[in-house]
Amino acid sequence: MLEKLFGLRAHGTTLKTELIAGFTTFLTMAYIIFVNPDILSQAGMDFGAVFVATCLAAAIGCFIMGFYANLPIALAPGMGLNAFFTYSVVLGMGHTWQVALGCVFLSGVAFLLISIFKIREWLINAIPHTLKKAIAAGIGAFLALIALKNAGVIVANPATFVALGDIVSYGPAMMILCFFLIIGFERHRLPGGVMLAILLVSLLGLLTGHSEFHGVVSAPPSVMPTLMQLDILGAFDAAMISVIFAFFFVDLFDTTGTIIGVTEKAGLSKEGKIPNLKQALLADSGATLIGAGLGTSNTTSYIESTSGVAAGGRTGLTAVVVGVLFILCIFFSPLAGMVPAYATAGAIFYVAILMMYTLADIHWDDLSEAAPVAVTFLMMPLTFSIAEGITLGFITFTIAKLVTGRWRELNIAVWVLTIVLLARLVLI
Repeated sequence: MLEKLFGLRAHGTTLKTELIAGFTTFLTMAYIIFVNPDILSQAGMDFGAVFVATCLAAAIGCFIMGFYANLPIALAPGMGLNAFFTYSVVLGMGHTWQVALGCVFLSGVAFLLISIFKIREWLINAIPHTLKKAIAAGIGAFLALIALKNAGVIVANPATFVALGDIVSYGPAMMILCFFLIIGFERHRLPGGVMLAILLVSLLGLLTGHSEFHGVVSAPPSVMPTLMQLDILGAFDAAMISVIFAFFFVDLFDTTGTIIGVTEKAGLSKEGKIPNLKQALLADSGATLIGAGLGTSNTTSYIESTSGVAAGGRTGLTAVVVGVLFILCIFFSPLAGMVPAYATAGAIFYVAILMMYTLADIHWDDLSEAAPVAVTFLMMPLTFSIAEGITLGFITFTIAKLVTGRWRELNIAVWVLTIVLLARLVLI
């Protein structure tokens, strides 16, 4: 049956190899079951319900990717988008988490439509390479600010806006310890290094009396507090255009880049063509729609899937194994509830640094390229909003090309998006 479903022999792999690959991928991305509920619960959502929604959305996404697209790519609620959901849309803009879920759903619909009607390649190619890199790096800076703020490493200051906190106090010190543990574990290629660091720091919190033991295994929490609570009608508001736009574009770029990277590493792409690309994008967009219904932010493909590919994973069976493991995690909700904010902050800061690598690809000697990158990168954390960073980055890109006499480099898509975003900035 497995041979018929996944073509193991045709892909030069075995059941044992796929099982090991799936377990390896899971270990590298399982930190999301601790981090996502912690972030979304700050928006007022029920922690237990988000924990279950996270595991279910990840599992369903992996199953669709595995059985439908037959690719070794795992999915789960994405980092960056969950932070944007909580800190920008809900806490920053004052919208309810139900409306925010409605925006996630609509961004998934948009993703689904461009996948069905095959306009994804045109759209991806139309967005300047510079802005794609800037958005990824800007999200990294945004996550870094959130991690440092949540752990108390940086604090509010009436004179300077921000200042260094008491980094020798317990919370900040443990965040720093978690961060350096992750660096050490990852340097020595320890499988599941991020999750292990989170668990070790959480255990230290228990031993020192800074957190309480609530058990390890229990019946799953109810998902009813978030199930089908999305407010789609509330998301149909002019003020939400930039929010839906941000959810959609970040998910699109992240997913596309991940699919390309994983399939190339696995040797599955031939002459630049990715097998089952449409099915993979449909799996991603479908998982976002289902995740919004369950009660979580955008579900997206994880670049951590490359760890499973490095372990030999070549088919969708790898993704299916990851999905099964996420299902099993539902029974470990007490463990997730014991993970303190400073432990997840260390992991978030580590992920933030990984996302900033794209800055190395920027032509800094060309101001028409460097200026929009700098604006996007700086304004995301300083405005505490991915959407505002993208908006200002697009506008800066267009104006910079105009004043430097390089307006011919602006395509129709960039002109349209700049006008729409500028109108939204001025009129709304």
